[in-house]
Amino acid sequence: MADKDLRINEQIRVREVRLVRDEGEQQGIIPTLEALAIARGQGLDLVEVAPQAVPPVVKIMDYGKFKFENEKKVRDSKKKQKLLKLKEIRMQPKIDEHDIEFKSKHVREFLAEGNKVKVTIRFRGRELAHTELGLDVLKDVLKRIEGEYVMDKAPTMEGRFMSMVVSPKSKK
Repeated sequence: MADKDLRINEQIRVREVRLVRDEGEQQGIIPTLEALAIARGQGLDLVEVAPQAVPPVVKIMDYGKFKFENEKKVRDSKKKQKLLKLKEIRMQPKIDEHDIEFKSKHVREFLAEGNKVKVTIRFRGRELAHTELGLDVLKDVLKRIEGEYVMDKAPTMEGRFMSMVVSPKSKK
């Protein structure tokens, strides 16, 4: 639950609450004003942790410390996330053998870095009448990177472009 959703102290507007102490000890169902007085007596805050329960569950804790710990957890989880980038390799249907090998090597490198790769064939002029040539080029690229990819999007035509998207195989 996000900190912004939590109600604290006087924001809790119900008659009775289920009180949980700072140590985790259950106190039972008591009037909200009494729970607030107990929290104030300890110099802590009364925080509503389960508003959907009947009666709502509140906990006596240091709200500032609680908020700081939650923000710290969020920051740590963001550090561990890996951003996936989409790299694009462009070709034409009339591509030389060496050029296909060169571009396939780049696709392999991008996949090894953990990036998704969009392989695009651009058709110009009358080449558009022979889209099967572009499909053959894409199949050739797939053959050259065999075993290193997972097909995200099969080859499809989008206007003058034929493209497919591949992502790296998960390392399990």
